[in-house]
Amino acid sequence: MSYVICSPCIDVIDTACQEVCPVDCIYFDRGTDRMLFINPDECIDCGACVPECPVNAIYEESEVPPEWQDFIQLNAQWFEDKPAARRQVDDLAPART
Repeated sequence: MSYVICSPCIDVIDTACQEVCPVDCIYFDRGTDRMLFINPDECIDCGACVPECPVNAIYEESEVPPEWQDFIQLNAQWFEDKPAARRQVDDLAPART
């Protein structure tokens, strides 16, 4: 079980969670990604990131709200296929123009 970053992070990209992670398992490519991603293989389930998120976007995998279940797979996908994960973010939350 790991933690998952969900929809409220999109277009916010506050890195407070990244700064407190003891194993540096939270990633994004600055200037390209619209949200941060937790590597499920590196997350040690400590929960240090949760209180640091200003938009309450981080959940334990088993606690992800039903409307954000797609983000469980999306966080893992970013580490295997970044372009596909980015397309999925765009599909879930079209960029504002």
